[in-house]
Amino acid sequence: MKTLYIERSVGDGRRGDWVEELDLEGVDRIVVGTGPGSFAGVRAALAFAQGYALGRPQCEVFGLPSACALAGEGRLAVVGDARRGQFWVALFDGFAVEREAFLCDEASLAASVPAGYRVVTPDEARIGERLRAEFGERYAGGATPTDDGLRRFAEANPSALVPEPLPVYLSPAVR
Repeated sequence: MKTLYIERSVGDGRRGDWVEELDLEGVDRIVVGTGPGSFAGVRAALAFAQGYALGRPQCEVFGLPSACALAGEGRLAVVGDARRGQFWVALFDGFAVEREAFLCDEASLAASVPAGYRVVTPDEARIGERLRAEFGERYAGGATPTDDGLRRFAEANPSALVPEPLPVYLSPAVR
């Protein structure tokens, strides 16, 4: 079984040149990062995977939260910028999801990350200084979710794969 992993939650989601680099020969399963992250990137990856699978009935599509691509060793908190004074936090113990991404405000950020967890962020440029000030030595810096990170998590914890994936929405749509 050939599995394709697609993680597009960070970066310029509007660019489609990443599709040209995919090796689609013999793909019968696709695992997509579902966010939180780049609105356009996550949705483009999901749309590609679902569209590709429509023409290939044997091809399955699964999702994993994008923060899973950063998990692996020990206890880890992935903290992202949810904008408007809010953060999202996901907690992992190795390849096990301890708590899926949830929102917290600036005042409750420190209490949202238990003692003993290292902290990383895919949003280093926007919130790295804030996290460094809040968590000190526990802050391990910026980290980028990757296709390979999704693969490692999926292979270590296949029960975490979600069939018929949808993007992670932490806040209601702005009207």
